[in-house]
Amino acid sequence: MVPAALGPRLMKSERRRNGSLLLPLTALFLVLQPEPKPGDLIEIFRPFYRHWAIYVGDGYVIHLAPPSEIPGAGAASIMSALTDKAIVKKELLYDVAGRDKYQVNNKHDAKYPPLPPSKIIQRAEELVGQEVLYKLTSENCEHFVNELRYGIPRSDQVRDAVMVAGIAGVGLAAMGLIGIMFSRNKRQQQ
Repeated sequence: MVPAALGPRLMKSERRRNGSLLLPLTALFLVLQPEPKPGDLIEIFRPFYRHWAIYVGDGYVIHLAPPSEIPGAGAASIMSALTDKAIVKKELLYDVAGRDKYQVNNKHDAKYPPLPPSKIIQRAEELVGQEVLYKLTSENCEHFVNELRYGIPRSDQVRDAVMVAGIAGVGLAAMGLIGIMFSRNKRQQQ
């Protein structure tokens, strides 16, 4: 049995591409995934970042994408960081994930009560087709889906990146200070 997340077009498209019903490894991975439930957050593992979408049922997700993004673009969709606009799109999870792995990740359910699935889906569906402001640090795809599920826009990717940058900055400052102290100590000994 093929889960709905693969989308209704999977078998037809696979026949066209391969001339047989053999599924590529990507599709096999998707078959092994648990079926998402409407309102679930979907984390898609792109090469350099995580893309986020909200599952709305029947194999479809709603997500933010730059106006020019091709479904399943993978690493190419990192270009979304260079734009200040995004389109809210409803597409098959199979197409959005492309060759990238994904998982259901409702990671904030213990901290924030999720809205009822019908409300999440209604809010998401109302936004489909709209162009919205996109900022990598404050209005990205992770902010978008968390706002839909919990009513709270947040992005752990942004928080984690800021923390890493802060730690790196403190480390570099400490190394610079140590270097200055060593050079002063050398001068005093001469």
